[in-house]
Amino acid sequence: MAANGAPAGLTQGSGTKGGIGESTLRPDGVLKVTGEFAYASDMWHEDMLWGQILRSTVAHAEIVSVDTGEALATPGVYAVMTYDDLPTDVRHYGLEIRDTPVLAHGKVRHHGEPVAIVAADHPETARRAAAKVKVEYRELPLVTDEASATAPGAVLVHEHRTDHHSGHVPHPNIVHRQPIVRGDAAAAAARADVIVTGDYHFGMQDQAFLGPESGLAVPGEDGGVDLYIATQWLHSDLRQIAPVLGLPEDKVRMTLSGVGGAFGGREDLSMQIHACLLALRTGKPVKMVYNRFESFFGHVHRHPARLHYEHGATRDGRLTHVRCRIVLDGGAYASASPAVVGNAASLSVGPYVCEDVDIEALALYSNNPPCGAMRGFGAVQACFAYEAQMDKVAAGLGLDPVEFRRINAMEQGTLMPTGQPVDSPAPVAELLRRVKAMPMPPERQWESSEGADVRQLPGGLSNTTHGEGVVRGVGYAVGIKNVGFSEGFDDYSTARVRLEAAGGRPVVTVHTAMAEVGQGGVTVHAQIARTELGVTQVTIRPADTRVGSAGSTSASRQTYVTGGAIKHACELVRERVLELGRRRFGSYHPAWATAGLLLEGGKVVTDGGEALADLVDVLEDEAVEVEEEWRHRPTQPFDPRTGQGDGHVQYSFAAHRAVVEVDTELGLVKVIELACAQDVGKALNPLSVVGQIQGGTVQGLGIAVMEEIVVDPVTAKVQNPSFTDYLLPTILDTPALPVDVLELADDHAPYGLRGVGEAPTLSSTPAVLAAIRDATGLALDRTPVRPEHLTGTAGSDRHPQDPPGGARNVTPSAPPGAPAKSRSARGT
Repeated sequence: MAANGAPAGLTQGSGTKGGIGESTLRPDGVLKVTGEFAYASDMWHEDMLWGQILRSTVAHAEIVSVDTGEALATPGVYAVMTYDDLPTDVRHYGLEIRDTPVLAHGKVRHHGEPVAIVAADHPETARRAAAKVKVEYRELPLVTDEASATAPGAVLVHEHRTDHHSGHVPHPNIVHRQPIVRGDAAAAAARADVIVTGDYHFGMQDQAFLGPESGLAVPGEDGGVDLYIATQWLHSDLRQIAPVLGLPEDKVRMTLSGVGGAFGGREDLSMQIHACLLALRTGKPVKMVYNRFESFFGHVHRHPARLHYEHGATRDGRLTHVRCRIVLDGGAYASASPAVVGNAASLSVGPYVCEDVDIEALALYSNNPPCGAMRGFGAVQACFAYEAQMDKVAAGLGLDPVEFRRINAMEQGTLMPTGQPVDSPAPVAELLRRVKAMPMPPERQWESSEGADVRQLPGGLSNTTHGEGVVRGVGYAVGIKNVGFSEGFDDYSTARVRLEAAGGRPVVTVHTAMAEVGQGGVTVHAQIARTELGVTQVTIRPADTRVGSAGSTSASRQTYVTGGAIKHACELVRERVLELGRRRFGSYHPAWATAGLLLEGGKVVTDGGEALADLVDVLEDEAVEVEEEWRHRPTQPFDPRTGQGDGHVQYSFAAHRAVVEVDTELGLVKVIELACAQDVGKALNPLSVVGQIQGGTVQGLGIAVMEEIVVDPVTAKVQNPSFTDYLLPTILDTPALPVDVLELADDHAPYGLRGVGEAPTLSSTPAVLAAIRDATGLALDRTPVRPEHLTGTAGSDRHPQDPPGGARNVTPSAPPGAPAKSRSARGT
């Protein structure tokens, strides 16, 4: 600084590296790929105990008695707790409906429900002691599907419902029901030249995160507890945990530990309350880690669904109407089922113009495993069905399936079935055009002068074929997904931003409660702070409940909402810094009086790039800190009778083209390519955006051809709770994943961004199914497709009158006797 107090030695502002729009590398990336990252399961505390859960061995039964005597007598055991040992009268929890008991009482409602918890000095001791708890059950009749749930005299999964949905459902075994009625579907059907119906079955998918549920509870000297946990939403956990413990929320201090994936499966509580109960009972730290078998019972799954659809269209390819009924199996407890129903209903028509709709979506209570949030959240199941229908209608009209979609594609200004206008870019037709225009992978890639490369064939290194019986198919699909929490939910986030001088340079600290579950939020948050405050050195503090809620890391909302909160807090910090500068240096340069000042490269600069002061000189010894909440624009609940309302804040769109090769003799499928075109609004970190799109695409591939939790329909027991029997795509199953990113800004969102992570999970599944149908001519109506569905060993999937393109139930309604044309689902 010059002797007269004016800034000295300044150069022109040079901008700040590592801001938005750059592919900044993740700070946790190297640690994760080298195995050095500390996950929740790696936590350790001196003198800690190990917690273990005893789970029910039956799906629906009265608990006659529980005997913990032998378990308590086991050397090394410090505590055994059942429902009767809970410290308060608050003994249930839930995301929206508090229907889930902390420990089962009176009855168990699903296979694997927690009945007792044990703390011991060694994990093996805890496991053996839990096995010594004697529980006598008297089995009860099962509710496993819609027929058994709603039959006259049906067994009630929950006998005395008082939740706010109970007054709007036709049966107590229905968690929530959402109709959507717009226009006159019956009258529109009379105008249709072709009517197509279809019944579809979507399997139960697991989130299959690699890091199991883990947590460490440490009792505090003040009678409270510190919980270090892998979760998706710290403050939602806190809201459910504290009442059960009988503690005020400020005495339940939660810190996010390393999360090994989530995809919705960590929105609900797992062992959080159990670990805290045992820690407070024993006065010692308690660590709980699920093994893989237990993890399958310890979190919710994607809702399996039965879907019935009817589409009508005129000869020129215009949709006349859509009727559909979607039945989701929510399992034993509500979890996120009400919100999943709202999504499934409101997005059930897809990204298409259709003025006349009659929609019903509902979720059941049953004795199957509880289901809740998973990437795509109700829109995935609907997209599988409506895209199969679009292929059938196109075949019935003799139209190219991509062209038929383009004719009916929504655009900005289109009204959703709920009556809500789409008020930001909706480039559905352009995405379809782009994905179709991508170069096709070469035919018969396995052929070479040295013979067949079996790695490129269905069956791979098992060497089941050298190309004989292998047929190629191509399929297309496009989907629509909402972004953020909907239906009037108060969706906000909190950010605390601090700017100070340290070690002779400006430093920013960002503190939020956002759960980093692998999506790269910590990277983007630092990029936002660099962009807004012009400071390279940004520290992201660990997420905890010492700052306000950031909401859930779900619904593709964190970059939008918590990113928006950070941007807003940074803007307020910048205003205060500039005011400091005006007070200290305003008399030295007239530009200080202008409104167009920026922070760039650690300096205060004019909009023309002239540097006025170093930030360290402006700040001196003063720190500027702001904590602010930020909300997106409000949404509305859907009308319970008509489903009308502005229920969503933003929509995202993605289109896929799948290229598959099928060994028709053995029923083996190899996906050769899954190309995607997606509008992201603004790519804040292009590399991360592509990674999210590719990850969502592969998750959709999994449910298309291999992933399914198998539940015995007679016993309601899970049959494959392991990664040996629950199959996941590996790198050998992953095809080429070309991505075309479109950036059309949403003016309502920070930087114009659009949520990215979920949309590709929707359309990848129906694209793969469409390609398999194209290759085989089979009218496949379920996910996942298994070999027996393709070879006929599970019963014929082809209707005797089906054309090769799979256009089952195509009914020409006018003129009488006019034949309905069909063609394959290939879009080339």
